[in-house]
Amino acid sequence: MAKVIEGLYYSESHEYVRVEGDFGFIGITDYAQNALGNVVYVDIPEVDDEVMAGEEFGAVESVKAASDLISPVSGTVVEVNEALDDQPELVNQDAFANWIIKVEMSDKAELDNLMDAKAYAAFCEK
Repeated sequence: MAKVIEGLYYSESHEYVRVEGDFGFIGITDYAQNALGNVVYVDIPEVDDEVMAGEEFGAVESVKAASDLISPVSGTVVEVNEALDDQPELVNQDAFANWIIKVEMSDKAELDNLMDAKAYAAFCEK
């Protein structure tokens, strides 16, 4: 069973958001990194790029597959996890510690469209 952390918001496309004030740290879930296998590349947007809820903002490539990253919330990218440029495998080691982008959210009400940990765990079991 994949690890699910309380207090985060989850999307059906297996991204999470960790909220700190007006900022959201977005990454892929433990379930997603398990499904992908060994991550070899993370395509990350630039700082100041706009992301839109439900739209692609990058991709994760593994030895098995490539998967688009779908933003769970809208906002402006204020920071990227540059460690993933040289060490994309960090996502496999701890998907929740190794977020991909930090965004200043433009509409926190979008969080209401996401699942809590309990709902996401049930979703993953289907």
